[in-house]
Amino acid sequence: MKTIILNKEKLNLKSNQKLIKETIKASKLVIFPTETVYGIGANALDPMAAKNIYKTKGRPSDNPLIVHIANKQDVKKYVKNISPKAIMLINAFWPGPLTLIFNKNNIIPKATTGGLNTIAIRMPSNKLAQKIIKIAGVPIAAPSANLSGKPSSTRLVHVKTDFMNKVSIIVDGGDSSIGLESTVVDTSVNPISILRPGSISKKMIEATLGETVLDKSAKVVKGITKSPGMKYVHYKPKGEVTIIDGKIEDMAKYVNKIANKKREKIVVICERENIKHFKVKTISLGSIKKPSQMAHNLFTTLRLMDELKAKIIYIHHLGSDDLAYPIMNRLIKAAGYKVVKV
Repeated sequence: MKTIILNKEKLNLKSNQKLIKETIKASKLVIFPTETVYGIGANALDPMAAKNIYKTKGRPSDNPLIVHIANKQDVKKYVKNISPKAIMLINAFWPGPLTLIFNKNNIIPKATTGGLNTIAIRMPSNKLAQKIIKIAGVPIAAPSANLSGKPSSTRLVHVKTDFMNKVSIIVDGGDSSIGLESTVVDTSVNPISILRPGSISKKMIEATLGETVLDKSAKVVKGITKSPGMKYVHYKPKGEVTIIDGKIEDMAKYVNKIANKKREKIVVICERENIKHFKVKTISLGSIKKPSQMAHNLFTTLRLMDELKAKIIYIHHLGSDDLAYPIMNRLIKAAGYKVVKV
C-alpha cells in the first residue's frame, strides 16, 4: 500500500476531497490531526472499518474507540439520551478536548465501541479535523495514531514512522497544539466521573456543573473499560521507565549513584530548570513555569527515548497540580506504574 500525504492546501482540491470520501466509504484508514494528538480514523458506522483500525494499530478489540463528529447536534443521532449535565459540558467545552460517554443507540456498531453499550464522542476544535469529518459525511472513529502501547503521535514524523504505507491517507496538520489526549467523562452514570484526565481539568468540569465529580482515572482496570487508556500498557518507549518521586536533589543522588555502577544507557527526563543536577544524559520536558509546554512536549520526548536508544529511563514526578496531573497519568502508565520514592 502506498500512503498519500495531503496538507491543508491539497485538502482544498475537490479531487482530494473526493478521494477522502471514497477512502472512508471503502472502510479504509485516514490519519488526521486534531488539537490533542493525531488520530487514525475510519467510518464509525462500519464494523469492518473499526476492525481495520484495531488490526493496523495492533490494538485489543475490547479497547473502545472515540467517535468524532463535526457538529454538536450530531450527537443526538448516536445516543439514547443526553442528560442535562452532558448538555452543560457540551455547551461549555465543545468543540474542544473533551470526550463524553453516553448510552449508545443501535446506529453505532459494537465493533466501534469495544463491545460496549456505551459510546465515547468528541467534537474536535481543529479545523482540519472538522473539515475531514464533514467531507467523509459520517462520524469518524479515531483512536490516537500510534502503534498500540507506544507514545501517541503529535507530529507528522511520528505518524510516518508508525504508519507510512500502512494506511491510505495521512493529512499533515503540523504539530498538535495541546499534545495530550482528550479528557474523558462518563455521563452515562450518576454521579458522572472522569475516566481519563486531560487539559480540561476536574476543577473546570466541577465549576461548569456546580458540583463534585468522581475521578476514576488513576484506577487500574482489569475487566471491561469504557474509556481508552485505562486498561492496557500505554505510551511506553522500548527502555525500562521508572518514575522517581521526591525532591530533585534526592533524585539526582539516586540516579547518579546508579549511573556510576551501571554502563547501560541511562537517560533522565525532568523539568528544564533541573537538568543541572544530573551527571547522565538529561532531556528537558519543558519549564516548570510552563506546564502547557511540558504537555506539548510529552510524547515527542518519550519517542526521543527510542532514538537515543535509552535502556533505562528515569522521569521526575511532576506533582498533581493542574496539567501536571494528566501528564503524570501518562508517564506513570509509560512506566508500568513503577514509582520509586526517594
